[in-house]
Parts: sequence; structure tokens; C-alpha cells
Amino acid sequence: MSEQSDGPSAVSHRDPGRRPLLTGLLGLSASLLAVRPALAQGTAGHHHGTGSVQPTPPATPAPRGVPLVDPETRRSANGELRTTLRIHYTYKDVGGFRLYMRSYDGMIPGPTLRVRPGDTLRIRLVNDLPPNRDTTPMDLSIPHHFNTTNFHFHGSHVSPEGIADNVLRVMEPGQTYDVEIPIPADHTRGTYWYHPHHHGGADVQMASGMVGAIIVEGDFAEVPEIANAVERTLVLGQVVFDRHGMIERFETVFPEGATRFLTVNGQREPVIQMRPGEVQRWRLLHAGYQDDLFLDLEQHGFTIIAFDGIALSAMRRTDRLLMAPGQRADILVRGGDPGTYRLQAMPYDQGYPSPTGLLAHLVVAGERMTMPFPTALPPGPLRTIDDAEITNRRELVFSARVPQTEAAAEFREFSFMIDGKLFDHDRVDQRIILGAVEEWTIKNLHIHDHVFHIHTNPFQVTRINGQPTEPTWRDTAVVPAMGSLTFRSRFLDYTGKFMLHCHMMNHEEMGMMQLVEVVRAP
Repeated sequence: MSEQSDGPSAVSHRDPGRRPLLTGLLGLSASLLAVRPALAQGTAGHHHGTGSVQPTPPATPAPRGVPLVDPETRRSANGELRTTLRIHYTYKDVGGFRLYMRSYDGMIPGPTLRVRPGDTLRIRLVNDLPPNRDTTPMDLSIPHHFNTTNFHFHGSHVSPEGIADNVLRVMEPGQTYDVEIPIPADHTRGTYWYHPHHHGGADVQMASGMVGAIIVEGDFAEVPEIANAVERTLVLGQVVFDRHGMIERFETVFPEGATRFLTVNGQREPVIQMRPGEVQRWRLLHAGYQDDLFLDLEQHGFTIIAFDGIALSAMRRTDRLLMAPGQRADILVRGGDPGTYRLQAMPYDQGYPSPTGLLAHLVVAGERMTMPFPTALPPGPLRTIDDAEITNRRELVFSARVPQTEAAAEFREFSFMIDGKLFDHDRVDQRIILGAVEEWTIKNLHIHDHVFHIHTNPFQVTRINGQPTEPTWRDTAVVPAMGSLTFRSRFLDYTGKFMLHCHMMNHEEMGMMQLVEVVRAP
């Protein structure tokens, strides 16, 4: 029941040939990349449906050389961030196309919300979308009600109940709702984000650009080399639309390869300015709706200081960085020699070709600066989970049912399941006793990667495909095709119901989600 209220350049899938083994990468990315070549075009099968070729909105040449613009920022004051987010359609000129998309306050992405541990986030969420045109389907794994919404604080360790981070709320078109999320004083400081999570319409809304960053401030405040660096928030997006420049049918987002191009902060190929020798901190947020992005910053690379809002205790250096939908990475970049360099998504095999293409230009110019990287980082905020702490173990199985004529099939012929079952919001699949410390293994029986995400409690990845990996705290992680992911997690602070699911949102929308309930011991 509804809760009562108060009132034409496509992404390239060029043939990359065979990619050599990648070494020196970090944690989860290393385990995945070291064994997987990029797909050549000739092996790019296993597409989820095809969609129809349709005329697209009139295109003009995309502007080049436009500086990157950070999203609007809203900050907390006196212990709270009180704001209104209005959801409505808006016209946006993106990459030379005139699009008509759902948005927060007419912005794509939405405003960045900056809070501190101990604050309360208070949002008046106004759903000014028009009424849904469809009725509720008998099969809730069929996407539906694209204008019904709610609010999810992705990655946060806060209450999932009441009017806090409760994704079971139903926020109907034409109504207004209050969201109130107390952030604990010991919350990890870092990069988080928000997006809708109403089952049935979340995928379409996120693909429209209904996403935004949340920064919990205070991480690395005692590290001057980071605290004094220029900070940029880079919200990475996948742009998809139909011939009318809209997303009104699920078929628009479902075919693999539907992404037309990539954006940063809603801009196509913007320019990021740096001086030679300057160090900047970039908060990378993959807010795309479906696919992995394999990032490369030409002749620069990435020095990583945090994953998924959780600070690392030692910097990790990599030339290329794999980011799955929903993941965040905080990185340090030092400007090299004067010149123009490309931030781009490179070919990657996730069971089908991931999107590729230019994201932004890095222009290094001006007088040289001398800015060092930190010599060390403080200890991470979360204690490692050792064997003696484990109180229970679980195994979950991700799988898919696909038609034999997959390339020509339409989306209703596909099913994405966990433990052989489609999502049912009336069925609790995982019941956990408050205070438990558990080890989970997620097995993937599908020939595509999937992306595991669980609400409320972060987890420490310990094994990929059964092999030990450098323990890394995450809230979103890749489960390799025909492989496995093993992690450990503490369920200490909050009771209530919340979700685990694949963050490739096409799959979540079509059934790859479970309801988790944490309860007090009898």
C-alpha cells in the first residue's frame, strides 16, 4: 500500500584484440582483470534483447572545451542538512541532444549533499512526476510504475526503518514525503550517494539521471597533502534515451549496448584543468545504471585513498581502475607535463563488452607547482574481521534464465534470480540476529558478471573465485562470471528490513534482489 503523505555518437565497442594480463592492480579489480581479456566485436554476443532501431532526437555538434562544472552543493549547518528535493521532468541539452528526463530539482546529476557525522539529514521529497500510466502487474519482476519513487542513501550505515533509509517506502506521484536520517557520530567519512530504490521504476529513474553525491565530511582532515588539495566530485553517467529523447519504456534501457555515450557531471567530454605538479583529489562516483567502466587516465594513472566511502590505510597505485555501478573511489592525481590527456573508459569483458569512450579531457597547463603525495595514511576506520569473530556462514547463488534466441528476444523472456527465486517484497530471504558477524560467499552461475550490493552494513572482501585477495572494505563489489565473491560483515547496530541485490539495475529490476531482516535475539 502507498504510504500516506503530507501533502549520435554511440559508445564505441571497437575490437580491442586480446588484452595482456594486468598486474599490480588492487583488491577486487586485480583478481578480475588479471584473468579476463577484453572481448573482440566478433564475440560480443549474449545481449539482453535487441530493441528496435529508431530515429533519435536532432543532434548538434557536442560542445568541446567546456570546463567541468561541479554539481550544486548543499551543506549542513548547526547539526542538520534541511533541504527539499523536487522530482520532475526537465529538458536537458546533453552531448548535443535535447533530452526530456526525470530529475532532482531540474539537475542531472542532482545536488551534492555535504554532511558531517552526527548530523541529521532532513529532506522534503516532492514527487511532481505525472501519474503512472500502467497498472500494477501481477508479476512484480516486470518493470512498472516508473513515476513512483523513494530515497536511498547508498552505502550509509544508518537505520533502514521508519522515515530514514527505508527503501520499502512507496512515494507516489503528486505527493510529498519527509525523509529524516540521523547519521551516527562514528559514521565513516567519505563519498556516498543517493538515488531512487522503488522496485519497478528505480532503473528507469536512475538511467534518467536521478542520482546525486553525498559527502560525509572529515576524512583525511589530518593529512595536509589531501586536505589542501583541490577537490572535485566526478559523477560518471551512462546516457540512454529513445527516439523522443526520453525513457518511457523498459526496452530503452534493457538491451546491452543501449548506452549512447558517457558523461561526467551530466557533461559530455568536459575539461578538467590542472597545473603541472599540482595534486587534486577526485571523488569518483559510478552512478550509471548498468555496466562496468574500466577507467584510464592517459599518462597519469590513479592513486587510490578510499573505496566506497571507507578510507584506506595505505595508498594503492594503479594504471587502470575497474568501477562497477554503485562503486566510488577517491583518488589523488598529480598533473604531469603540460598537455591534454584523456580520461576514458577502455574495453573490458564483463561477459559482454562494457561501454567505452571518452569521459573528459585533462588539460595540464600553467606554472609548475610542487605538491607531494602523503608519505602515509592514518589507520583505516574499520577493524579487520578475523576468523575467530565469525558467528555464521552463508552461501547465495546468482543465476539467470535466458532464451535460446537471446539476441532476438524481448526482456520478458529473461529472469535474474538469487537462490533460484525472483524478488518478493513479502518474503524475507535472509534473517540475521543482531550482533552477528558473518562470512558470505556469493556464487555466480551466469556467463556475465554481476554486482553485489547490500544496504546498511559494509563488508570486507577476502576472496575472489576462492583465492585470497587483499582485504578491502566495500559496499558494492563485482561477482565474476562463473565465479564467486567471499566477504565478511558485522551486523551490530540496526534492526529492520533492507535489500541485497545486483547493482546492474536491469537485473535488480527483473528479480535479482532479496529482502534481509536483522532481528534481536529471542
